Amino acid sequence: MIAETANVEAEQSMQIEKLIADSGAFLERIRETKATCADADFPWYPWGTIHNLGHLNNLLTGSHRDLASLIGAMPVADVGAADGDLSFFLEQYGVHADIVDFGPTNHNGLRGARALRDALNSRVEIHEMDLDGHFTWPRERYGLIFFLGILYHLKNPFYALESLAKVAEYALISTKIARFSADRKTLIDSQPVAYLLDTGEAHNDPTNYWVFTDAGLKRILKRTGWELLDYTRAGNTKNSDPASPDGDERAFLLVRSRINQRAAPVGS
Repeated sequence: MIAETANVEAEQSMQIEKLIADSGAFLERIRETKATCADADFPWYPWGTIHNLGHLNNLLTGSHRDLASLIGAMPVADVGAADGDLSFFLEQYGVHADIVDFGPTNHNGLRGARALRDALNSRVEIHEMDLDGHFTWPRERYGLIFFLGILYHLKNPFYALESLAKVAEYALISTKIARFSADRKTLIDSQPVAYLLDTGEAHNDPTNYWVFTDAGLKRILKRTGWELLDYTRAGNTKNSDPASPDGDERAFLLVRSRINQRAAPVGS
């Protein structure tokens, strides 16, 4: 396990509005960098992970809108990071970031993340870890972990969330949720349950497993050691279901670990 590493600029403001404003120039830099990787014989991840900043803008309230207040002087981890765009972006602000992903399920076997790290001369570290196996986090403690679009791809979400709460002080989570059953005949939103997708039932993707209801998601977070701080929903917020493309709804959450909390400053 790697020793903790303090961020270079722990006091720098990282207001979500500033991050969004800065992201355009960074995305252009990423596009240019990818274009220079002429020997890349793999497909780049086709979706922009940094666009999640827009959802975080809708989610975060009060002091939480400054990510520096959540990160402190601790490292961050981006779990399921695709090509690592978000980690490389955060590095600009002095954040020590880890990419945590699993080659066999990553879009290009993490070749994209490694190519960008080398091309950008980045200090971001890449760690391969299977969240559905027996795993150990690369570090003993993180200030903030990004866990966006990962939960419904896990066979064992309870174990993963419980493990996460032991190493992270805060986590930003997004996942699929459903208000109705798959046939859209039964309202299940208030029941603390999850729907197990059949192979290929959702987007013809066999790596999709559990879709929680609103109540089910909040229940599993409570049972695994998390306190809910901010919460919002996006997509089809009227009659979402677990599987259909037009019934897709996502929950975005900021949670704080009840297990691993930052000590209050002396004299506070």
